[in-house]
Amino acid sequence: MLIHPWDSAASDAEWREWLSGHDFGQLVAGGAGRDLPVVTPAHFAFDGDRTIVTHLARPNPIWPLLEEHPRALLTVIGDYTYIRADWNATADPAYGVPTSYYATVQLEGDVRLVDDPAAKAALLEKQLRHFERDGARAPVSAAQDAPDRRLLPGIRGIEFTVTGVRAKFKFGGNRSAEDRERIGARLAERGGPLDTEALAQLRRRG
Repeated sequence: MLIHPWDSAASDAEWREWLSGHDFGQLVAGGAGRDLPVVTPAHFAFDGDRTIVTHLARPNPIWPLLEEHPRALLTVIGDYTYIRADWNATADPAYGVPTSYYATVQLEGDVRLVDDPAAKAALLEKQLRHFERDGARAPVSAAQDAPDRRLLPGIRGIEFTVTGVRAKFKFGGNRSAEDRERIGARLAERGGPLDTEALAQLRRRG
């Protein structure tokens, strides 16, 4: 991924804060003798530091690759929108160059597969408490007499430890304040999907 200096994260705190508010991405695993990797969409829970937990169905084709090589890439994209050519023009709007605004974090990590029933239950609890903070769902239990005992064998857990980060916040950082103000006004006027989020990033990084 190309990251110009003006699009890079200002600090680790910036990408961590952004990732804490985005919890759906694509887990990518490669393997020996394969032309293409396996890419699996997944919800996940991030601890705010270096650990991510998720789980996938046991039939998922990603498992043999992670067993062979317990490393993966998790990529998360958000706050994206299309910037029209005429909005992005510095002179004649008829000859402007369109672009995209977006935030993305790509995480390299070591993978630990979780198959022990008690450990899987604990991992699922972390995800549930992240997504269902009201606690309406009963705690996950691996006990033999628990309702969840038949569900746990159908999944495998993943504990992902971040070892490398590439973060990009592409929101016109190379443009003048006047250009950014004009583009921001256009985003506010259009009000399309994710325009509000992109506008907030544009103003935050200004």
